[in-house]
Amino acid sequence: MEADAVTTPHLALADTDINWNRLDKTKFHIIGAILFTAQSGLLHPMSVVKTRMQVAGTGLSQMSGMSVFTHIFRRDGMPGIFRGFGTSAIGAMPGRVLALTSFEMSKDMMLKHTESKDIPEASRVGLASAVAGMVSNLISCVYFVPLDVICQRLMVQGLPGTTNCRGPFDVVRKVVKAEGFRGLYRGFGLTAVYQSPASALWWGSYGTAQHILWRSLGYKDDMENKPKNVEMVIVQATAGMVAGACSSVITTPVDTVKTRLQVMDNYGSGRPSVLNTATTLLKEDGWWGFYRGFGPRFLNMSLCGTTMIVTYELIKRLSVQPN
Repeated sequence: MEADAVTTPHLALADTDINWNRLDKTKFHIIGAILFTAQSGLLHPMSVVKTRMQVAGTGLSQMSGMSVFTHIFRRDGMPGIFRGFGTSAIGAMPGRVLALTSFEMSKDMMLKHTESKDIPEASRVGLASAVAGMVSNLISCVYFVPLDVICQRLMVQGLPGTTNCRGPFDVVRKVVKAEGFRGLYRGFGLTAVYQSPASALWWGSYGTAQHILWRSLGYKDDMENKPKNVEMVIVQATAGMVAGACSSVITTPVDTVKTRLQVMDNYGSGRPSVLNTATTLLKEDGWWGFYRGFGPRFLNMSLCGTTMIVTYELIKRLSVQPN
């Protein structure tokens, strides 16, 4: 009995890093779909502003994020600010199930694989999170890229060089008619190439930052004193904000090219390419053009990193199987 008491840790930090085998999978996906839809609704206006700033050849691209928001709101009202949200919210639900499941399963496998390795704990957690983030992104890209193409085309209705569509099904019909099925996968290669390392960077940074923050606060796995809920929210939100901010600085140029590649139709004959899109952007605004929409994107990713991870960790805590 005494030996068991010594060797079995109380796992004070168990609730801060809940693994896949502890989750009620049905509850996890249902609660996740509801809370992530609410969270994406809060951030959707920033996505609309960012997309319009990246696409517009004149006018909006030279304005600040707040000015673009005001311009859209005055012209189109609340529907303009939330343009494309219905398609995004409903369409993203199956994709989120796919992404969350693949992430948690990959992370769990990596943690088990590295359990016996001589690796510092912070590095092990960061590595497992990074690999899981990359695998999850590669798998979910197959689903999310067509949805991204549809939503972004709805967001930029009326701008020069874009095709007017009456709704998501009209977008699909016109894209497939003009370019075939592959038109829905415009930017797929670019998305997979840059988002997979970016996802690995985000999740790896988050996992490492959270682990370091907990240790710096004096918490260890063998302590009886567990972190309070407020402490968990603050630490996880801070780690998510740092990860999101760092990722936005690195990924904005590629995101700008990807966005224009997915929505613009005025590049003349032939299917637009990454090189063609980047060259046009460079001619329009120089190198700074690749950071069009950086302000809203930086704010979006920082806030998204914070709210997403707080929401995600809350979902996991609510979905833990009873002992």
